[in-house]
Amino acid sequence: MAKNEKTSKKVASKASKILRNPKSTKAQKAVAASALTQAPDKKKRK
Repeated sequence: MAKNEKTSKKVASKASKILRNPKSTKAQKAVAASALTQAPDKKKRK
């Protein structure tokens, strides 16, 4: 994966929902975690 590729906010949001869902499979959670790892950090508000 190139350094400049990031997960979109929409995909990161769906990945978060998958991780919070207790019925998600281990495979789904692994993919979701990978997507969130590649998501850009949230910027802090001043």
